[in-house]
Amino acid sequence: MRPILLARCDPDETFGVALDAFEEAGAPVEIWQALDGAPPPELDDAAGVVVFGSTYNVEHADDQPFIGELRKLTLDAIERRVPYLGVCFGAQVLAWSLGGDVGKAAAREFGFVPVHPTPAASDDDLFGHLADGDMAFQWHMDTFELPPGAELLVRGDEIEHQAFRIGDRAWAAQFHFEVDGAELEHWLQAYGPEAQLRADWGRSWADVREQTRAHLAAHEARGREIFRRFAEVARGS
Repeated sequence: MRPILLARCDPDETFGVALDAFEEAGAPVEIWQALDGAPPPELDDAAGVVVFGSTYNVEHADDQPFIGELRKLTLDAIERRVPYLGVCFGAQVLAWSLGGDVGKAAAREFGFVPVHPTPAASDDDLFGHLADGDMAFQWHMDTFELPPGAELLVRGDEIEHQAFRIGDRAWAAQFHFEVDGAELEHWLQAYGPEAQLRADWGRSWADVREQTRAHLAAHEARGREIFRRFAEVARGS
């Protein structure tokens, strides 16, 4: 099997459960350090593409050349029918690349919030195992409009567009299904003083850690399953 290309778009990205999940699925990976300015690997050598989160948003494309490179990679994957999966920022990149507007959401989502699969998700290759009310970890201030031809797979209570599919080879999720306990703790520590976190996002470390104790184990299991399913799609491509 050719490797699945993982695009690291933030220096604090550890890929959460993704690396172990792909290893268990027998899927090799290649990591593209997108922030370093190097062009992405050729998709001839990739079985799939996963674009992860970032502290940047697509509005920074004029100042951050790697975002333009991500757009080219995304469009190339769609054209070649290379399986694609976008997570948070990666979801926004997919929507934006295909003509969907991306901008500030009506609310900032931070912490574990319930999500709701649509009927279209019931037999979806990646998100078909999700149940109504599953708690998903969020950390974002932007949202996206669905690009032309997209099918909404998961809704949220405050931010409606949580996951969508384009055709049968491209998916995007606003929520961080990849995050595990170590990565979440790393993000909290990297953010800075707790007072700043509360001022910016309205929650304390203690709030998030309490939620984590309640919801993380099931969240990690669902995330591993999404990556396992993506590996199977990539293997079949």
